[in-house]
Amino acid sequence: MQNRKLGRTSDHRKALLRNQATALILNGKIETTEMKAMELRSVVDGLITIAKADDLNARRRAAAYLFDSKNKEGKTALQVLFEEVAPKYKDRKGGYTRVTKLGQRRGDSAEVARIELI
Repeated sequence: MQNRKLGRTSDHRKALLRNQATALILNGKIETTEMKAMELRSVVDGLITIAKADDLNARRRAAAYLFDSKNKEGKTALQVLFEEVAPKYKDRKGGYTRVTKLGQRRGDSAEVARIELI
């Protein structure tokens, strides 16, 4: 599958998607450009699918991708993913995120979208 380049080098693009995936898992929704949201959707859906397995190998794979950021309650993104997000979707086969288009950003007219966990 071809990935979007998003105007960045591969290392920068990977770091961007890791940051946004971590923020989405911690906060439940984020606003970003439409193209970044479309790319992020496949990343987060894959992480949730991995987390649904809930074994040691799944936890290691998710930990290798997510950053160690914490939410207001002091839980890391990995804890939130395995304790709150994955159990919520245990009976769902896919499509864990929703992308809603919000219009254009005022500064540069970029298409803005909100991506959220369903």
